Amino acid sequence: MSQLPSVSVTSERTPLPITEEYFLDLCSRFLDAKSMRTLKNLSLEPPRESKRTGSAFLDAWYDSERTLRYSLAKIRALKMKKDVEIPLLSAPPDIVQAARTACGMDSPLEAEQYLNEVRVAMMDRVAPMDHFSTDAVFMYGLKLKLAQRMKSFTEEAGAASYRAIYDQILGESK
Repeated sequence: MSQLPSVSVTSERTPLPITEEYFLDLCSRFLDAKSMRTLKNLSLEPPRESKRTGSAFLDAWYDSERTLRYSLAKIRALKMKKDVEIPLLSAPPDIVQAARTACGMDSPLEAEQYLNEVRVAMMDRVAPMDHFSTDAVFMYGLKLKLAQRMKSFTEEAGAASYRAIYDQILGESK
């Protein structure tokens, strides 16, 4: 951890000081094979069903992220008056409120930026106490993935995605 540069997840303008490839290469010099497998399989999208990873931090964060995603899906479905099968989870009020706030925003980009901040706060709440632990490395990896994802949101990419979805909708209605 002491060799890793600080990563800002919320600053879209600042270039990342490290690539994911470099991060994985550096970690491969210090972590055992099991930890490296876990690190290489890190995802911003948790499995639909809760699975233990062997990491207290990852398990807690994946549970929070899964709850956030299910809350978002439920609220979006209600807004569209659609039925969706979502597992019954007891969602903490702060996660439900975050999902409601994001779904109420007019701009999808602003909603994603807001959800990005919520995700960082969720990570910080379950952050490992030992800043030099394997769990701290996993947290750094997730923050790096989150920062890369947010940097991929550009006006051009958003307009292209909008056109593709719009064209698909028009194609289905014909």
